[in-house]
Amino acid sequence: MSSTRLRAHRPARPALYLLPAIGLLTVFFLGPIIVNGVIAFTDMGANLRAGEFTLQNFERILQRDARLPAVLLTTLIYVTATLFLFNVGLGALLAVATTAVSGRLGTFFRGLWLLPRMSPAVLYGILWIWIADPSPAGLLAQVSGALGLPPVNLRNDFPLLLVVIANGFVGASFAMVILTSAIRSIPAHLANAARVDGASEWGVLRHVVVPALSQPVRFITIYQALSLMTTYEYILLITGGGPVYDSTPYALYIYRRAFENGAYAYGAALALGLMVIGVVITLLQWRLADMRSTFAAPRIEVL
Repeated sequence: MSSTRLRAHRPARPALYLLPAIGLLTVFFLGPIIVNGVIAFTDMGANLRAGEFTLQNFERILQRDARLPAVLLTTLIYVTATLFLFNVGLGALLAVATTAVSGRLGTFFRGLWLLPRMSPAVLYGILWIWIADPSPAGLLAQVSGALGLPPVNLRNDFPLLLVVIANGFVGASFAMVILTSAIRSIPAHLANAARVDGASEWGVLRHVVVPALSQPVRFITIYQALSLMTTYEYILLITGGGPVYDSTPYALYIYRRAFENGAYAYGAALALGLMVIGVVITLLQWRLADMRSTFAAPRIEVL
């Protein structure tokens, strides 16, 4: 009798509860992909009119776009340097350092480092423009002048280095928060047992802390790599992708072709290429890093 009542109270069509999520997914995710795919096979230009369906955009990507190889190389350097030096490397260093000090001091420092991420992108971009300004009003120019060094114009002479540093400092906060939580989840008795066995602080870090960080680092690497490939707001604000195309990664190149040059169909074709690149990189990282174990409980061994 009770089982019959339980079955009677179960929803007859549980799939109906998924309709709002399916609708949002269709409108804001699948819909734009379909529209972009259709536009990519047209000749839509600045007049926003599609005259015919064609494959010329993809032929242009493969054969006639002379700037594309340099843009891809810039993207590779930008993503690789920002990811490993800052988004993972600096983030891990900050997590270890802020958990090694007292709780209040570490919390204060992490909150201070999170301020750029919580600030509007325009404000953060203006801050770096002021830092890199070669005039006497710029922060870097003031420091170099006080040291007797010649001024350096980062925006013109080293634009890619500037955008790597600017994106890296704000991106390191993500890994800092994730890895701080991972470090705090390590049982305290493991570190104490290692010290009793004669392990130094370096040994505790190597044999207790690092194993607990390996799986979160895999997740951060995949997430941040995809984020770096698809976002460009800080680059657009700080250098505009210039001089010329010297600091233009692939995502910003799509924006400049579509919205600055009016080649909307070509920009849509480039966007499809970015989606394919992202899927391929994700699958490779998933296979190489064995993501099935990324979300499993960490196994920590004390040697």
